[in-house]
Amino acid sequence: MRIALDAMGGDHAPRVTVLGALWASREGVEVVLVGDEEALKAELARHGGSLPLVHAPDRIRMEEHATEVRRRPQSSIAVAMELLKRGEVQAVVSMGHTGATMAAALFTLGRVKGVERPALLVEFPSLRGRTFLLDGGANADCRPSFLVQFAAMGLAYAEALGAPAPKVGLLSIGEEEGKGNALVLEAFPLLKAALGGRFYGNVEGRDIFLGTAEVVVTDGFTGNVALKLAEGEAKVLFTWIKEALASSPLARLGALLARGALRRVRERVDPAQYGAMPLLGVEGAVFIGHGSADALAVKNALLRAKALVEAGLLERVRRAIAALHV
Repeated sequence: MRIALDAMGGDHAPRVTVLGALWASREGVEVVLVGDEEALKAELARHGGSLPLVHAPDRIRMEEHATEVRRRPQSSIAVAMELLKRGEVQAVVSMGHTGATMAAALFTLGRVKGVERPALLVEFPSLRGRTFLLDGGANADCRPSFLVQFAAMGLAYAEALGAPAPKVGLLSIGEEEGKGNALVLEAFPLLKAALGGRFYGNVEGRDIFLGTAEVVVTDGFTGNVALKLAEGEAKVLFTWIKEALASSPLARLGALLARGALRRVRERVDPAQYGAMPLLGVEGAVFIGHGSADALAVKNALLRAKALVEAGLLERVRRAIAALHV
């Protein structure tokens, strides 16, 4: 299995992308680097490594508009998507421009039959493991039918990762069926009819972290706000903990004793541990990571992509969508 990495994507590319790819290759991932050949060879030489390269002289920068990808077929993300379309690789991973990656996937691969809009799935740590939320920002405005499709794709993803009998919650401002905005009120009966016993009902924001339902669906605007809020809160909490543990000699002693436990907690909330988010609903395995990703995040993104391709994620999504009657 070969995975194409948009090696020019991200705030710190190609330095961290090449290093992360080398680490992943040592763990059994066959990585193809896509990007400026001269720059990539220089980075490989710096680490004394070697990986297959596909030259792409252009790149879509973070400040550029997503639709630029349509006019620039030699950009690294466009070339990577063409490799996937031709079957030369089985997945694409990018830490670059989220909008450009989504646009390239739609223009080049198209949508799974029955999917109106692809969705970004994001992961949150919870008391029961992980909670998978869709949409994480691909669709700011949604129709009720979109949420039903997001639910089906989220269940397919959870099952691909081995979750036993996952359920879907609809993000709202209250648990009762009659609470929520117009989108939630219209989506509730559709989800209930389509999913039956696999639909938990309404969930609130706190349920994301409690793990009340393995999959949570909402519009992309709300989902992205929830994601950024969680990331910001985690950073603030760890800053407060760090300050408290440095506030006195006794506190510093406690920090020394608790160092291992605190490191394990940090790893549970660190996005680098899963590396990238899948773009579900396109006809191919596409994964999008943070632009600020480090080499560890790149490595883990490639490992996650390999595991999910091997688990048949795309075919699971196709079957889940085909089984809907909405």
